[in-house]
Amino acid sequence: MKPPAIGVEEELLLVSATGDPLPRSKAVVDDLEEGLDVTLELTRAMVEINSPVCHSSTELHGHLSDMRSKLASAAAEERALLLAIAVPPHGKAAQAITNKPRYQELAERWGLLAREQGVCGCHVHVDVPDREAAIRVSNHIRPWLPALLALTANSPIYLDQDTGFASWRWLMTTRWPCAGPPPYLESVEHYDALVAMHLAAGTLMDERMVYWDIRPSSHLQTIEVRVSDVPLTVNETVLLATLIRALVMTAVHDGSQGPTLEPEVLRAAYWLAARDGITGNGLDVRNAEPMPMPKVIERLRQHVEPALQELGDLELVDDELQRVLTTGNGAVRQRKAFREGANLIALTEVRP
Repeated sequence: MKPPAIGVEEELLLVSATGDPLPRSKAVVDDLEEGLDVTLELTRAMVEINSPVCHSSTELHGHLSDMRSKLASAAAEERALLLAIAVPPHGKAAQAITNKPRYQELAERWGLLAREQGVCGCHVHVDVPDREAAIRVSNHIRPWLPALLALTANSPIYLDQDTGFASWRWLMTTRWPCAGPPPYLESVEHYDALVAMHLAAGTLMDERMVYWDIRPSSHLQTIEVRVSDVPLTVNETVLLATLIRALVMTAVHDGSQGPTLEPEVLRAAYWLAARDGITGNGLDVRNAEPMPMPKVIERLRQHVEPALQELGDLELVDDELQRVLTTGNGAVRQRKAFREGANLIALTEVRP
């Protein structure tokens, strides 16, 4: 069987020279060459890259590097800087909402929650055989979501202050209904029933508002993993996508419905990952065992090693994991710069 195809969505922030969110997304997107898949997002200071469907990590790296560079050039034409950062480092919490009917309705119905949602994540799509497989894959990947969050955390500094969390974005996104850790799903019918309940109750506008950290796509034959902050570098995004692709392959090969897990253990693991990222303790959620987060990540790597070997990506993952765990991810590097009084904007800026 051929390895599944992958695609990545990266949300990026537009700021002024002082680091304040700059509501110029439409002008920036309009300046881009035709055919480049970059879209508007909820706030007018955000843009989203949508990679083409990719069949290798090398191909994905090339597309993301090229798209980030061209988007940074378009931003510069509008006197904006493009940041690979998950929350605004300066400015005010409430931001201008993009003038699209869906986003305007979100702001009308959810008020300040929507206006303060100028946060940037990274979403990875991986092909699955069918919806039933997507449900099983969701259950299998649930135990590893906190490790993926810790690995890519990139939002410790929010509005000129150290939040005390490696991923403040994750804390902000989980305020939405139907967000955060996904439930254990017994079947496609179970998933559909939960969505129908939310729709009937008015906690969702539509299925696209299922913001769980992993979900079956509402319009593609993929599973979508949404747990991550937007990573600081393309290398880290490719590492994330490669690990998720290997997790999907491992789950499909297993074929079972997946482990059930104690919800409170999963919740604790998430909280530790969001607070401490790769620098503190995590939890092996399968047995509720506390351990350093790098060890949890190593267990993830061991879990997917056969799939990584099949993909030819084991060396890529090992090299990038070693680099991240040695020199730090976005959260580590941001916090160090903030404490030393260094230029946080220069650290996170995407350059043409």
